[in-house]
Amino acid sequence: MSIPLVWSGGHCEAGHDGIAMATVHRAIGIASAELVHHVLGTEDQGVVDAHSTRYDSMRDQVVAFPRTAQLLTACAERGLGVVLATGGAPADLSWMWPAIGAEDAVLGVTTSGDVESAKPAPDLLTTAVHAHHLDPARVVVVGDTVWDIEAARAAGLPCVALTCGGIPAPVLLEAGAVVVYADPAELLERLADSPIVEHPYGLDAPAVGQKLGFVRADDRLRAPLARPADGHGVPCHSRSACT
Repeated sequence: MSIPLVWSGGHCEAGHDGIAMATVHRAIGIASAELVHHVLGTEDQGVVDAHSTRYDSMRDQVVAFPRTAQLLTACAERGLGVVLATGGAPADLSWMWPAIGAEDAVLGVTTSGDVESAKPAPDLLTTAVHAHHLDPARVVVVGDTVWDIEAARAAGLPCVALTCGGIPAPVLLEAGAVVVYADPAELLERLADSPIVEHPYGLDAPAVGQKLGFVRADDRLRAPLARPADGHGVPCHSRSACT
């Protein structure tokens, strides 16, 4: 499923022709009403409704990125608390779980129903941390949009980013990601030397990357050392499993 295409169709159906696909794509990751305002500069519930109708009819096409379930399981097996933080509604979990898999590996879920403000506000992440009793100093966020990174920065949390959402690595790094991987499969392969099993040094994302000794290589940051520590929390945005 192409989420930008679904949103683009929703805009056209509501009478907003000529919206560049790139403009829509860059807004993906913001909650529905806020996304429309970001793209149009004004509110339009018609676009939100048209998107919802189109999206609902395509849910059976939602599949997880390769090895997403294995990644969540591997984190849980290391003693890490995995929390899904999704801007979707609570009812969306009924189809998200079958798509993502590994439900037993997840400590808990935070949805838009638990917060007042959506990304890039930090509410979704701060609520996930506090509601599931995670230590903020040991939490790493995983996301695939600039908005995930901005929300993490606002919450004082480092963010590991994935390019499988369609955002290039340099853009994600510029936004403040401490490391960028291609997808859940690559993160799983490099889990042992990723920030997820590192003990973060403070809460400022750029400082975390610097203090862990990340270096640029092939448009991403790499961690040369691994210092495993149990008890971390890993809020994962569910979009990384179903775009």
